[in-house]
Amino acid sequence: MSTLEFLGAELRRARRERGLSQEDLAQRISYSSSLVGMVEIGHRTPSQDFITRADAALEAGGLFERLLALVRADSAPPWLREWISVEREATLIRWFEPSLVPGLLQTEAYARAVLHGGGMLRESEIEQRVSSRMDRQAVLTRERPPEVVAVIDEAVLRRGIGEPAVMIEQFEHLLRLTEHSHISVHVVPADAGMHAGLAGPFILVRVPDGGEVVHLDSALRAHITDRPDDVDSLQRRWESLRGEALPRRASRDLIRELAKSWT
Repeated sequence: MSTLEFLGAELRRARRERGLSQEDLAQRISYSSSLVGMVEIGHRTPSQDFITRADAALEAGGLFERLLALVRADSAPPWLREWISVEREATLIRWFEPSLVPGLLQTEAYARAVLHGGGMLRESEIEQRVSSRMDRQAVLTRERPPEVVAVIDEAVLRRGIGEPAVMIEQFEHLLRLTEHSHISVHVVPADAGMHAGLAGPFILVRVPDGGEVVHLDSALRAHITDRPDDVDSLQRRWESLRGEALPRRASRDLIRELAKSWT
């Protein structure tokens, strides 16, 4: 049983001990009964507000807040936790993606659709990973956020992930994010043809001491390294990609234009 499933089981137990149906609890906390049901079977990560209200309605003495903290702590796969600690200290994040919107820039619905699409994870695992991904995005709004420069292939904007509504929301989110001076997205246009990024996604992070750390994804786990040769190789690849990508304003115009294809 995952920590998310355990939280759900405890919520169900406390509700039943109080003689409440899912509908009764839903009315007391002002959420839908369907969401209560999804939380109870570990198919949806509850929000902080949901948990605060449930704690009060069930007089649980903060039990569910403590369980939610455990869910969040356990939400990232072990191999990703090292990278999250690097990401939190970043002063500059340079991220290239040829296939998907970078995780830090994804909406919750888009992230959930991506994780569902592989068909390799249980529902509770998907929810925990979505929760982890959303928590990681706090780095974008901290007091002194890192500069984030994302380069994506145009194919990312044309690949349908989930329902059209998911894509529309994701496009709107990208445009809102890039209104901030510390976040920019550049698109490598389709007519660039073969380019240095087609070998796969990568992330370059600069940490406070000026060092660089690299993140490379594989089908099994992330590879994280600060070896000078690896960093130098990916920096050169990055510069090549920036040369192929559209400027910031032209990229925003292309994103806005392609958003129309999903309406």
